[in-house]
Amino acid sequence: MNLPLDPMMLLSVVNMNLRDRYPSLAEFCAAENVDQADLKKRLAAIDYYYEADSNQFR
Repeated sequence: MNLPLDPMMLLSVVNMNLRDRYPSLAEFCAAENVDQADLKKRLAAIDYYYEADSNQFR
């Protein structure tokens, strides 16, 4: 998956996929061939962190 470079667009795309298609971040990253640590780092840069309970970045 080609993820957007813009952090806010990235947040939107990832959260939409987590909401609609994947029950966890790990499954999203595995299915879409996305480096989980890199994704978390990119979103942490704009103060968004993954919450497993809600399965989204907040």
